Amino acid sequence: MAAFNGLGLHLGNLSRLSNAETRSISPENFTGEKGKGGMAKEEGEAWDTARGLGQGWKTSPYVTIKAGATFTLADIKGQGAIQQIWMTLARGKWRHTILRAYWDGQKNPSIETPCGDFFCVGWEDYAQVNALPVNVNPGRAFNCYWEMPFRKSAKFTIENLSDEDIVVYYQINYTLTEVPEDCAYFHAQFRRTNPLPFKEDYVILDGIKGRGHYVGTYMAWGVNNNGWWGEGEIKFFMDGDKKFPTICGTGTEDYFCGAYNFDLGTIKRMTGDMSAEPKYQEFSTPYAGLPQVIRPDGLYKSQQRFGMYRFHIMDPIRFQKDLKVTIQALGWRTHKRRQYLPLQDDIASVAYWYQTLPAAPFPQLPDRDYLEVI
Repeated sequence: MAAFNGLGLHLGNLSRLSNAETRSISPENFTGEKGKGGMAKEEGEAWDTARGLGQGWKTSPYVTIKAGATFTLADIKGQGAIQQIWMTLARGKWRHTILRAYWDGQKNPSIETPCGDFFCVGWEDYAQVNALPVNVNPGRAFNCYWEMPFRKSAKFTIENLSDEDIVVYYQINYTLTEVPEDCAYFHAQFRRTNPLPFKEDYVILDGIKGRGHYVGTYMAWGVNNNGWWGEGEIKFFMDGDKKFPTICGTGTEDYFCGAYNFDLGTIKRMTGDMSAEPKYQEFSTPYAGLPQVIRPDGLYKSQQRFGMYRFHIMDPIRFQKDLKVTIQALGWRTHKRRQYLPLQDDIASVAYWYQTLPAAPFPQLPDRDYLEVI
């Protein structure tokens, strides 16, 4: 039997011994080197706080990233895999804080997305997320458990697009080990269209070339109309599909593993409880969720907004040559009985997938003003 490389962990193999080497990068050990943690002295951001204790007493727990600057969180050499990322942003707008990752010295990033959207909270408001690959916990703690293999190197950066300095606490836990030949590379891409042009499909992902599998979608959906907004179908065009896709969903809430408008009141009324009030119901489960429902407050918080995720962990969508993913924005017309209304909403998304390298360059990220949400 081949030696266990320490990857693909689950409860069934957690007891197995491995020669994989565990390492961790944080502001207390920027290189992840063995026996090099907690050594900061005067150069530590919190040296003054620890002045009565000295070296080894939490002297460098965070970094300050200057306005407009890009900071390298980690630059790892060798072969292995990222296994967990923890991060919290003490200041700064989540949409203006851009996370990027580069595998094996690639010039173009394989991850490029605002931090909040990557961790499934795209509307700048805290929400509890209890998914298997992503957790968001009190208060404002971002956690990622996507396994991210690399064969030569792994580099993570954060760009601060804002006009103020930001404070970032983070820890990147990884293993140095042999990576099997059939392991693909993790990718995540952000897009936003505001507003969506009339009768156009929203594009979640396009231009993907190579072999791989799609593993998840996060959407931050801002509604610009009254009424229900989630009748649209998601479509996966793969391996030469043109006009018609191989996979076509039945509705937005259905794709995100909900039903009947995410509205418990609808179900109660269908069963005879006519006093039931209509209400969107937040939920967060291992594979799908609606953790964010932002309701108007009658004053400045005027727009209804939703944050949803769907992770294809048990049902990855495999492609051999190419992939495109779209979703429709559909509501209901009021002056015509049972007729769809194409919507012009504010829609943003993060697509998550694994694929072979090299990956095609991503579309240029929108500028700071276009990214901003209030």
